[in-house]
Amino acid sequence: MLEETWLQELSELLYNSRYQLLYSVLLILIISLLKWLVNKFINNNVKDITIRYKWRKMTTYLSFIITLALILPIWLKGFKSFLTYLGLSTAGLAIALRDLIASFIGWVFIFWRRPFSIGDRIEIDGMAGDVIDIRLFQFSLIEIGNWVDADQSTGRVVHIPNNKILSCDISNYTAGFSLIWNEIPVLITFESDWERAKEILLSIAREESDDVEVNRTKIDQAAKKFLIYYGNLEPIVYTRVRESGVLLTIRYLCEPQQRRNSEGVIWENILKVFSQVERIELAYPTQRFYLKNIKERQGIEINDKYREGDENGN
Repeated sequence: MLEETWLQELSELLYNSRYQLLYSVLLILIISLLKWLVNKFINNNVKDITIRYKWRKMTTYLSFIITLALILPIWLKGFKSFLTYLGLSTAGLAIALRDLIASFIGWVFIFWRRPFSIGDRIEIDGMAGDVIDIRLFQFSLIEIGNWVDADQSTGRVVHIPNNKILSCDISNYTAGFSLIWNEIPVLITFESDWERAKEILLSIAREESDDVEVNRTKIDQAAKKFLIYYGNLEPIVYTRVRESGVLLTIRYLCEPQQRRNSEGVIWENILKVFSQVERIELAYPTQRFYLKNIKERQGIEINDKYREGDENGN
């Protein structure tokens, strides 16, 4: 009985709103066509990718606002009928659309609090990448990592619902302080001159890392928004003993997108310099065996062989 009443009221609502529906569909089609023409003009005349993307997003939001402003007054005339239908289906809508509603709230949160912006490198719910698009219900990343080393792009585009930012932790590589600390472990043998090796690594790191004053300026800017403070921004080399040798770890600042490139340049310089220094050798996992009284045992074996030879000769 309740289902029949609900269907009857729904059919009456649709019949009474047929002109509003027709007007809304035509209006959406016309605005969509205008939006397509504007975007085509932008694509043909704006060469800069970033500016082109911003204009396209502005066109999308503007068309949405215009559509909403023109359609709402028409539908508000039948607001009482709409409330009647809404009262019968509120529970079902709340269950069916809860993810979409949460994603829309997430979109509002993204533009209000700015946890990330277009171009930021973030990690959320185990996925990491560069943000390339933000929409009403989802945002998109160019994936990094996974089967690719050193935070390089995999080429895959990952779409994540906006509601994830309300329930998952977000790590932002570039917000505020647009630099990260990177470390390069260099293992040398125990017989190497580790003090000389440490000096060489420190010199290479200083040559390849960014200017300290520039990094200091970036930190001062970030400190206006976040409680960020580093007493020392210069590269440093830490010393530690491992099973296979002396571990020297280079720690330096670099841009997130340049981590692999900077690491590759530093390693090339290390290999070139170490090849010219005699008392420095790179180490690798090894095992050493010590045999007690091995010389005495070798002597016994030799005497036994001579003795056997004499007996055979006699």
